[in-house]
Amino acid sequence: MSQRPDYNAIAPDGLKAMGSVHAYIHKCGLDIGIIDLAFLRTSQINGCAYCIDMHSRDLLKNGMDLEKLLLVSVWHEAASLFTEEEKAALAFTESVTRVAETHVSDKDYEAAAAIFSEKQLVDLTLAISLMNAYNRMAISFRVLPAAAAEK
Repeated sequence: MSQRPDYNAIAPDGLKAMGSVHAYIHKCGLDIGIIDLAFLRTSQINGCAYCIDMHSRDLLKNGMDLEKLLLVSVWHEAASLFTEEEKAALAFTESVTRVAETHVSDKDYEAAAAIFSEKQLVDLTLAISLMNAYNRMAISFRVLPAAAAEK
């Protein structure tokens, strides 16, 4: 596989703009655990190794049990490990990330709106949208996950 360009070096202003959204998300008041969970699930769906590695490490660092982390991609089958807020965030994350298939149905929206305030739902959607953008950058330019880069 050929080396792909470093998008951070080529378009620093564009990445700085994305970083501003990232900074907003971390100051918006939405629980950091919910944000990191949404980031991880989005990255799992999109198959972004770099982001899966990063957000798994973030969740572990912030206290998520390894057993729970390992089951995020199959949370429906391990629902008892997740809070109602986490389940709502995961379901909404899947619907928003798969928007071409789901069109974020009324059912999906209403389930999330029953748990999150309007502002929290907007902020969660911003987080999911941003992670989808970051995934596309990392995948397109083959950014290696830290675990693989260390080898």
